[in-house]
Amino acid sequence: MPIFTAADGTRLACHLRGAGEPLAVLPGGPMRASAYLGDLGGLSAHRRLALLDLRGTGDSAVPADPATYRCDRMVEDVEVWRSHMGWEHMDLVAHSAGAALAMLYAARHPHRIRRLLLITPNPSALGLRATPEDRLAAARLRAGEPWFARAFPAFRAWLAGEAEFDDAFLPFFYGRWDDAARAHTDAELLQTNDEAGERYFADGAFAPDATRAALAALTAPVLVYAGALDGGPAPDLARRTAEAFPDAECTVQPGAAHYPWLDDPERFVHRTLAFLDR
Repeated sequence: MPIFTAADGTRLACHLRGAGEPLAVLPGGPMRASAYLGDLGGLSAHRRLALLDLRGTGDSAVPADPATYRCDRMVEDVEVWRSHMGWEHMDLVAHSAGAALAMLYAARHPHRIRRLLLITPNPSALGLRATPEDRLAAARLRAGEPWFARAFPAFRAWLAGEAEFDDAFLPFFYGRWDDAARAHTDAELLQTNDEAGERYFADGAFAPDATRAALAALTAPVLVYAGALDGGPAPDLARRTAEAFPDAECTVQPGAAHYPWLDDPERFVHRTLAFLDR
């Protein structure tokens, strides 16, 4: 497990899985330990995954200044990580909220990116966000599920700010609500730094116009990977995200929600390798 030190002295950890050409991976959450990514559906059989634990999560240390949990403040953590691992250029994968960090990194260090894979990305760095309407439209696609009648009213109330988060609607985040999905979400509480997550999107984290302008210099190919059943981002928002990059494509995995490598590992690995090995 590589350990390195960020510019402010915070010790950060990276987990290595598999063998082959390196693949740098940023987790989402926001601020969830990289353990939840597992082996990305078996991608570690083809590439050597290097999964970063962001500061204050997993095996990385808590920083002295909690303000450094803000997304833009961690861009240089990623650059120090790249340098420590000895990568001149890197294939970078980011999931969900981690995609916002990846976009900021790509905007600041475009020459370090060889390929960029954004899995069900949060596009806040571009001034885009999933809306409650997007999420409810995706949720209605699940009307035939046995848990829908209880989950949908709770989900709608939460999105409207009328109720607290309720575990009843967790199935909406998974294409298949099975034992693997239940185990995955059961682990979330212990893997997530809630204080850090609340600071991740704090005011000042993003300057969308400047980020979009900077990304015009990114020559690396980009794949935006969406789930057909995901509301954040819905496929349409994922396509709009792809439009912000000079060389980007969007793919939508049928039957998948926010964690496509769990919903159909074989399809996920096949599609991502087709992009990464192109």
